[in-house]
Amino acid sequence: MAGPPQASDVLDALRPIIDPDFGKSIVDLGFVKNLAIEGGKVRFTIELTTPACPVKEQFEQAAQKRVAELPGVESVEVEMTADTRGRHAQAAASDADQPPVLPGVRNVLAVASGKGGVGKSTVAVNIALALRESGAKVGIFDADVYGPSLPLLTGVSGMPRTNEKRIFPHEALGMKLMSIGFFVTDQSPVIWRGPMVHGLIRQFLTDVEWGELDYLIVDMPPGTGDAVLTLTQMAPLSGAIIVTTANDLSLIDARKGLEMFRKVDVPVLGIVENMSYFTPPDLPDRKYYIFGEGGGRRVADELSVPFLCEVPIDPRVVEGGDAGHPILMHAPDSEPAKALRELGGTIARKLAVLAEGGPPLADTNITWVND
Repeated sequence: MAGPPQASDVLDALRPIIDPDFGKSIVDLGFVKNLAIEGGKVRFTIELTTPACPVKEQFEQAAQKRVAELPGVESVEVEMTADTRGRHAQAAASDADQPPVLPGVRNVLAVASGKGGVGKSTVAVNIALALRESGAKVGIFDADVYGPSLPLLTGVSGMPRTNEKRIFPHEALGMKLMSIGFFVTDQSPVIWRGPMVHGLIRQFLTDVEWGELDYLIVDMPPGTGDAVLTLTQMAPLSGAIIVTTANDLSLIDARKGLEMFRKVDVPVLGIVENMSYFTPPDLPDRKYYIFGEGGGRRVADELSVPFLCEVPIDPRVVEGGDAGHPILMHAPDSEPAKALRELGGTIARKLAVLAEGGPPLADTNITWVND
């Protein structure tokens, strides 16, 4: 009868499992931790770079199978965990006495658009929900000081709690939420000049008690005005995505937004085409491209950035959003929800690769080396 396996035997069995994003073995990447062998019982942990890893279950199944096949192994216990990687970038402060900017936040994602009316805020909220569903700690900062929409989209309102100079974000839908909309009424016009906007953005970045977050999603104001410039200068942005529709006017403005992020050295993760097409419920094989077809993909190719996804039109997106129930909650099995959930996973993987300085993102399939 074979004796118990050695640690080296277990690691060799796991070495052929290749992480598709980094192109390296999970053993060489240091993902295998807490390896313990007691007789024929083997236990270990696989620690991923994000809880939103789309091949998590495949990793677990492959690891279980390969180790179980080793001589002398009676049982295998695999624990799947995640330690979200982050760029840990801190925006340079002009004054050494200024408080730190988002010290407990690992990744700050800007969701931007060149113009309003393309569904940017809806996309931002649902990306945040997708990341939260994966097990990540998530917050949303609605930075659109002139047209805040987070209160409506989440059904949350009222003044946040404060303590001395600290502001505590609302907590709802399993996330932390902050918006200027929590401080004003629906009938209150926000009339501020540039210096006032700069001061407000600074306060939300330094005085809000965000705590420890894996991801902070920043719903950027449309365009490239004062608020956007302040955010790109102050916030430690890990990356940005551009939301557009397929029509030419939106695409022109999307180009401007993308070039702005490039000029301030913020990685652009890609372009999302929202409201891409409509499929009638009684004609599931039909797609009607109401705003044009393929515009987002053409701009992505032209500017050499990834095209992330198409999000179809569905009346339930508006219906749920107006009621404070984003589409991932309102109709979780709908096509827009599926697209946005997959988008959240793609973004998490891209941010993890950026944090590690790894190669470009690969397809979400396990690959194997020859034994």
